[in-house]
Amino acid sequence: MKLLVLREGVHGLSPASYAETLRSQLDGYTIAHASTPDEERREIESADIVTGLSIDEALLDRAQNLRVFACAYAGTGHLPRAALSKHGIEVTNAAGVHTASASEHVLGSILTFSRRLHEAARSDRWQPSSPRELFGATVTIVGLGAIGTAIAERLHPFGVTTIGIRRSPDAGGPTDEVFGPNRLHDALARSDFVVLCCPLTDETRGLIGSEEIATLSPDAVLINVARGEVLDTDALVTGLRRGRLGGVALDVTDPEPLPDDHPLWDLDEVLITPHTAGATPKYYDRLANILVDNVERLEAGRPLRNRVCLEET
Repeated sequence: MKLLVLREGVHGLSPASYAETLRSQLDGYTIAHASTPDEERREIESADIVTGLSIDEALLDRAQNLRVFACAYAGTGHLPRAALSKHGIEVTNAAGVHTASASEHVLGSILTFSRRLHEAARSDRWQPSSPRELFGATVTIVGLGAIGTAIAERLHPFGVTTIGIRRSPDAGGPTDEVFGPNRLHDALARSDFVVLCCPLTDETRGLIGSEEIATLSPDAVLINVARGEVLDTDALVTGLRRGRLGGVALDVTDPEPLPDDHPLWDLDEVLITPHTAGATPKYYDRLANILVDNVERLEAGRPLRNRVCLEET
């Protein structure tokens, strides 16, 4: 069996190191790493599994043996789904790889606003602030996948009340309470912090807009590590300018990257990071663990881990 690692890396990490990690764990398999477009076109002709950030239809048309595309992102909405389905290629994603880093990023953002650390970081003089305690706060987590679950678990020792929002609330979850989307406003009205870590779908696009911001307390803080489009940017800017929010931490934006002249850069209660919540030096190690497991599953004829249903993405 031959595995091909495509040339584009993630979070500044070299895909060559990904290929080396796979070689160390898959003795007896051919692991190819393409460093140029020509190499990708040549190597994919005989590859059984391809892994990388994306793949286009031109490459798919050259693949003769391809059975699985292992996407290095958790999200797969950017992939040519119809073409992959037409070629009968299964797709897996990187769900779970970002769990530790993204949940730590969220916790850091919550503590930053709770203790007003962003104000101290921007100040050039000794100027007392008015921090608050996280203890006793209510945190709503929109999306209870791997990241949302890890956030709830990490918040538990801080003595907060957690509310989870998920499509199927009867499934329960790690939060103190679990609501369905129809009770989003009930949760928002009680929240000191709202964390967005849901996938981008037709239902979640623009999920937080002017109506939702109006429901929030003027002291509430929004944290978005999902996708920029989950949060209505224009409504967010208006809400911040009118003092309807206590703050916002954005690791993702709409548009992305955020233009240098965008008004969000000039607002004091905004903390922006360049889509780095999922960044970790262990990214490729964790991604390799998923792929190695799936190689074994493929050989044994078992269902793949992190398999994506193309009809539902």
